[in-house]
Amino acid sequence: MHPIIYDVAVSLDGFIAGPSGDVSKFTFEGEVVDDYQARMAEYRTAIMGRATYEFGYQFGMEPGQNPYKHMRTIVFSKTLECPDGSEIEIVRNVDLESVNQLKITSKGPIYLCGGGAFAGALLNMGVIDEVRLKRTPIVLGSGTYLFGQASGFSRLNCFDVKLYDSGHVLERLTA
Repeated sequence: MHPIIYDVAVSLDGFIAGPSGDVSKFTFEGEVVDDYQARMAEYRTAIMGRATYEFGYQFGMEPGQNPYKHMRTIVFSKTLECPDGSEIEIVRNVDLESVNQLKITSKGPIYLCGGGAFAGALLNMGVIDEVRLKRTPIVLGSGTYLFGQASGFSRLNCFDVKLYDSGHVLERLTA
């Protein structure tokens, strides 16, 4: 089985986006971003919720377009509609059976792109194998929480930390 890895930028106060999905306060260049791009090349499948997928529309992505051309991309959504011939797959239910089947059929590591509610559902199901937090030295105050409104308790074990001159910290944790 291939691991599901939640690789995400997060503010010091636990938000992956500010109010109204604003990500403009996060870093888009430098060593921390270069390292992220290198990790992206390792992933073979991307998974996300509807809101994260539709977030790409404001940057010119069209419905059905794959935001990660080198990956099989799957959007978990009960309501997302895309045109025939879409480059993405839509899975209507987030359940243990469909997620475990994906872990078996993926051709490599699975990138959990987001968002917070979807990540929280997967955390509650116990299927996230690793969390890679790119801690950004900012405080957003509100927005989208790292794990949405996850209701279950999870203890993660930190096994690697990298400090950047920019003040960013990459933490790698396992369940």
